[in-house]
Amino acid sequence: MNQDERNAGEARWTRLPWTCGPEQGVVRVLLHADTPDAVALRQRLVEDRMTQPFIFETGQERRLHFSWKATQSTLRRLQPDELVSDYSCKMMAFLLMKPDPRRILMLGLGGGELARFCYRQLPRADITVIELDPRVIALRDEFMIPADDARFRVIEGDGAAWVRDAAEPFDALLVDAFDNDGIAMSLADIDFYRSTARKLTDDGVLAMNFWGAPERYVANLTPAGRAFRGNLRLVNTPSGNVVLFASRQALPTTISQELQRRATRLHSVLSLDFPHYLRRLCQAESMHPTLGQI
Repeated sequence: MNQDERNAGEARWTRLPWTCGPEQGVVRVLLHADTPDAVALRQRLVEDRMTQPFIFETGQERRLHFSWKATQSTLRRLQPDELVSDYSCKMMAFLLMKPDPRRILMLGLGGGELARFCYRQLPRADITVIELDPRVIALRDEFMIPADDARFRVIEGDGAAWVRDAAEPFDALLVDAFDNDGIAMSLADIDFYRSTARKLTDDGVLAMNFWGAPERYVANLTPAGRAFRGNLRLVNTPSGNVVLFASRQALPTTISQELQRRATRLHSVLSLDFPHYLRRLCQAESMHPTLGQI
């Protein structure tokens, strides 16, 4: 790349020095047709009313934000393929029920933590990621998300429609779809959860990240409980997120020898604490299909 090309690339970004709590860093905003100038951007950042995704980066990390309320995704520069957020680690507990997934569908790209990890660590899996916002997809290279190839692709589109229209069943559906206030309300619909239950394989698993306004939990859990006949588990994380697991088959309530061996093997291969995830899953709260949490 020559100097003119480098300058043209830098011109696509607005860079603003920034202090976030005790951290010093830089906010980077990719320029679009409706992106305001640097002065207006700074004011929006101060007032936490950004209307497009932005990056905050320090010397060690690069983070994706929609607002300052929460970090959507984190990339550690020296360990780009590692999972950073505790909820992403917990979502991988779907492997306890489906240890060798061949088809994975993800709703919500974000900064690609789960996409990067699954692509590197599950080489037998075919992975499709559906992201509604093209401005998020435009940042994929900044977060080292793999290029599309024969077994990995990122597609702009409506996730609920993709689930509904899927021609083949999938082994895992990983949902990490948000707006500024929490779980995307476009998913809070009985038709979405019924489509998910139909399109999962017999032992397939839904793992979904919950965060944000409490009323959105209820709006999603009620139809999910009905669609999966109450076969759900809710697992808390230290960050305050909650991970929902659902399947047409019964989720484990006790730790069998087979599950213990599986957790130990996954721990040794993926360096995640699957024995702990297994205990938390078996101890997790269940759902009644019509009455909610019990």
